[in-house]
Amino acid sequence: MTLKPLQAALAVLFLAGSAHAAPAFDDKFRQLDELLPTPNETRTASGAPGHRYWQQRADYRLRASLDEDKRVITGSGSVTYTNNSPDALNYLWVQLDQNMFRADSDNRRISTLPSRDAWQARGGDGVKFDSLKATLSQQRFEGGIQVSSVTGSDGRALRHTVNKTMMRIDLPQPLKPGARTTFNLAWTFKVPEANVVGRRTGFEKFDDGNDIYLSAQWFPRMAAYYDVKGWQHKQYMGDGEFTLEFGDYDVQLTVPADHIVASTGELQNASAVLSAAQRERLQQARTARKPVIIVTQAEAEAAEKNRSAAKNKATKTWHFKARDVRDFAFASSRKFIWDAQAIKSGDKDVLAMSYYPKEGNPLWERYSTAAVIHTIEQYNKYSFDYPYPTAISVNGSIGGMEYPMISFNAGRPVKDKKTGEITYSKGTKYGLISVIIHEVGHNYFPMIVNSDERQWTWMDEGLNSFLQFLAEEAWEDNYPSRRGEARNIVDYMRSTNQVPVMTNAESTLQRGNNAYAKPATALNILRETILGRELFDFAFKEYAERWKFKRPTPADFFRTMEDASGTDLDWFWRGWFYTTDAVDVSVDGITEYTMSSKDPEVEKAWQRARKQEEAMSIIDQRNKGMQRRVDRYPELKDFYNEHDDFTVTNKDRNKFNETVAGLEDWEKNLLKEGKHFYLVDFSNKGGLVTPLIVELELKSGKKVIERIPAEVWRYSPKKITKLFITDEPVVGLTQDPYWETADIDVSNNSWPAKPTPSRLELFKTNRDAGENLMRDFNTKLAPPKAPATATKAE
Repeated sequence: MTLKPLQAALAVLFLAGSAHAAPAFDDKFRQLDELLPTPNETRTASGAPGHRYWQQRADYRLRASLDEDKRVITGSGSVTYTNNSPDALNYLWVQLDQNMFRADSDNRRISTLPSRDAWQARGGDGVKFDSLKATLSQQRFEGGIQVSSVTGSDGRALRHTVNKTMMRIDLPQPLKPGARTTFNLAWTFKVPEANVVGRRTGFEKFDDGNDIYLSAQWFPRMAAYYDVKGWQHKQYMGDGEFTLEFGDYDVQLTVPADHIVASTGELQNASAVLSAAQRERLQQARTARKPVIIVTQAEAEAAEKNRSAAKNKATKTWHFKARDVRDFAFASSRKFIWDAQAIKSGDKDVLAMSYYPKEGNPLWERYSTAAVIHTIEQYNKYSFDYPYPTAISVNGSIGGMEYPMISFNAGRPVKDKKTGEITYSKGTKYGLISVIIHEVGHNYFPMIVNSDERQWTWMDEGLNSFLQFLAEEAWEDNYPSRRGEARNIVDYMRSTNQVPVMTNAESTLQRGNNAYAKPATALNILRETILGRELFDFAFKEYAERWKFKRPTPADFFRTMEDASGTDLDWFWRGWFYTTDAVDVSVDGITEYTMSSKDPEVEKAWQRARKQEEAMSIIDQRNKGMQRRVDRYPELKDFYNEHDDFTVTNKDRNKFNETVAGLEDWEKNLLKEGKHFYLVDFSNKGGLVTPLIVELELKSGKKVIERIPAEVWRYSPKKITKLFITDEPVVGLTQDPYWETADIDVSNNSWPAKPTPSRLELFKTNRDAGENLMRDFNTKLAPPKAPATATKAE
């Protein structure tokens, strides 16, 4: 650290901006007007729906049956479509998402494997069969939704054209604004095997034939038509999920008689499908404070065992109704254990429920419904009261997928083949809780705040991952969250294989990092470091309330957060969402300045002390003790041998008195306070502007945090110099001491520089990501190896 008088400091500060300015000025704080759509009567500049906001509506009456032998769903029904737009529509578009599994689908044609370079980077010399298995299995499966008829309400056939995963229905006459039309559909859907084909739906196969069906995208669904996009009929490739219209559903599902069905909506005919005992338990659950078992494990196991070799063809029809939902999914199996517990959400009573096979216990009976309830409690705090009558978690082999009121979640314990002991790893336990929070949380985003997932994955996944992190933090101390903490995104932010968050869903690289983790981290930084919790929470809740049961765009989110927080955040959205810049702030230098008192007695004493602190030259060191002439002849000494350059004269004293007499009172006080002044040079190496969080360590050991808004970079986005004033000397300085900003290189964040801690490994390590401590804790110690028997010669 360089020590200089303060007189030079003011000049340095004055010149800092111009000295450090980039050759071409890059305004990191320019407004987003050039990127965002122009506000209008539908979507306002404040981010709220305009007074002429509109959206379409689609109401469904569906009948479907599950053929367990053929693994086929056969369905029929009617759709009533209401045109609330100001436009006359000549045709309607319908989603046939399962057509991605047709032999002629784009999804199959564009399927690729990692490049040769990627294989070689992993130490391989070619493509292994295991790597091809999933691709080959999907190629063999002939799926899709086979539409057998499309007719009008009068029974006449409607002309329709299937374009891969979309179907256009041509109307006999244009559907005028405010008008509605009803058409009928009949179709079949071959259910894929979830573990092989995947993609959010399918059956899980068990050796004894008692399978679990998780049924989604199983019927033709109306595509969205809205003001910003028109028809959202971008083809379904697998990553860009769904955007749909709200409506009411009346659905009857015919399944094997011994199946239990979990579904979107409320069960209408419990007396026809449940036993008297099960109905009584369900009634008890509505006032219970802990989960009540509706279908017991014994009942589920009996259903599995009683399935005859001839496969009894008896069926039951389950009837469900749902209001104001944008989709409908269900699960069906004789393996299901079913538990339920009531929760209050605002003025509504909600049944939190879980469905799972015996293979899910003891994890599921302990944690699933508890996690559902916890999710509703926490998400209500930050958005709005959960409005639906049920919230369901179903265990199946699909990793995690969400639909209105119901979600599919993986995660089970393991059974030791030798001992029969059932245990689970820490990762399995917390992975289950997290996936339930995440998928149930999707009821809020996008099932109610109905963003366009086909276009913007981050608008539901990122916002939901952010709220998931808050819910995980509220579950227990030191919860092992994967996404949310700034430090957890650093490796991704360092990587070169990125695209901006504002990239279309199907073109996103590293989907988990890009659409989930990075937006969630950005929002945590916005909440904790930039706005503070009070302002952020108010603005976020305002966004949720404004856009529940409506369809927001990114601009609506950005504008609402600024509008409700009273803060210009265009720089933040631009950096975190429109670029791949990273935070990398470097502490380049620090210079200490002290206030010159002008008092000659003080200043010349200070100068003498600095001179004495200077290192003695090698010549002076070797000449020390040498007898000098003036030592032998003292008469040669005069005034200048008695006084040095730091002697105070009367002229000095008179000048000081004159100076002090002309000072203002605040200037006199500043001279007396003895403050320490530090000029610190920072450079922005990563390109993403960020607040500075500077920790100053003082000589006494005290630590002080200075929080400086990101606007400190507004005139000089690459290099700045900042003045810090302290009461005592600074002995250390750290930028971002709590890892708040996702700085990708902390080695340049401190003065003095701090070494990066690490350890030398003597032994070869073998890390097991799925370590099961519950199982390993009681594993018997292996007996120590006996020493080799000594030979006679020894």
